[in-house]
This record gives sequence, structure tokens and C-alpha cells, in this order.
Amino acid sequence: MEFTKSLIKGKLVKRYKRFFADIKLNKKIITAHCPNTGSMMGLTNTNNDVWISKSDNPNRKLKFTLEIIKVKNNLVGVNTHLANKIVHHGLTHNLIDEFKKCDQIKPEVFFNKETRFDFLVNKKNQKIFLEVKNVTLFRSDKIAEFPDAITSRGSKHLKTLIDAIKKGYKSYIVFLVQIQGMKYFKIANDIDNEYYQNYLNAKKAGVNFLAYRCKISPKEIRIEKKLKIID
Repeated sequence: MEFTKSLIKGKLVKRYKRFFADIKLNKKIITAHCPNTGSMMGLTNTNNDVWISKSDNPNRKLKFTLEIIKVKNNLVGVNTHLANKIVHHGLTHNLIDEFKKCDQIKPEVFFNKETRFDFLVNKKNQKIFLEVKNVTLFRSDKIAEFPDAITSRGSKHLKTLIDAIKKGYKSYIVFLVQIQGMKYFKIANDIDNEYYQNYLNAKKAGVNFLAYRCKISPKEIRIEKKLKIID
């Protein structure tokens, strides 16, 4: 997935109220939209290099959006709104081994009145629900982790994917690791043990889990490599 315009480099001043980030551009401080509902643990130190996009929409109050942060020499994609676009690009360009040459890809499909999954994929007459989780947490040099905060919504999705299996669907979660340099992925059970237990239950019930790392640059973010999941 390519950025439509070149990103602008700056320095992070602070992130606050979840959806705001002050960025230093040369000698000027601007406020950008921070499109990430997570804690962004370990990413928001002052003076971290960042890249932001600028919108030409005259109706937007905040013209800039925080896209990438550099942490420990690793670029991290923090715009969770792009996660589904990146995975959709991966599905249509056969970048995800398990979903090469799909017959049909439908985004944002309701499973029931309360739950909508990110994709419904049809492959060889098998209907597959696919949920995407954006990953930005790493506390060691090579291991990416999810979640970075307690996620009751994530636990709900795991339980509903089990229900989908009972109704004849296959179920997948793709952990989209928007962090350069990672080799492994794991569930951060110390941050949300309930999610970890639901993950184990879902795995036992037949939900499939994948982790894919992204290639990240100020020009594009795209799926690059499958990572080993460690428990």
C-alpha cells in the first residue's frame, strides 16, 4: 500500500488525549491526529523521529495525521486505520501464503447483528472469516506482541470466531506487525491475561492465527514476511 503523497518528517513532542500528537516541524509545533486507540507503549518518547501525512480536505480540523514513528532504529506504523488496507493489498497481491489465489474477497462483513469481521474470503468453496489486529508493541529486539492494553473487544472477536467455526466457516486472525526487524510474535499475556486465555481456547477450537511483518518506509507499507508465533 503506497502513500498517495510523500510523508513529512518531524520530531515527536508528545501524544495526549489518545488522538492528539504534537509534532515539531523545523521550528514550528503542529498538532496531528493520532489514529491509534491503543496505549502505544514504548513508542511515544519525546524527540522520536516521526512521519506525518497532510490532508487537503478543507473540512478537516487537523490537517496532519501521524503515520510512522522511529523507535530503536525500527520504523513502526501506528495508523491502525491503514491495517485493513494493508491486508487487503496483501490478499489481492498474493502476499499472504495461506490466502493465495482467493476466489472472492469481501471487506467488512457481518457475521451476526453484533459482530462484523474485517474480511470474508472464499477459497475453493470454503468461506473464511478473517479478522485483522494491528501490532505496534515490542519490548525486545526481535519479538512483537499484542495487545498493548486490555482489549475486551479483542476477546469478544475470539469468542465469535469460535461461533463461526461451529456454523461451518473457517476462522483466521492475522496479527499485522507494523514493526521493522521483528522475527517472532507472541501474545502479551502479562498485559491482558484474559485475552491470552481466550486465545488459547480459540486455538484449541480451531481458530487459525497468523503473524505477518510489514515492510515500512515513508513511501509505502506492505506485507513482507511471515513470523513465527511463540506461546
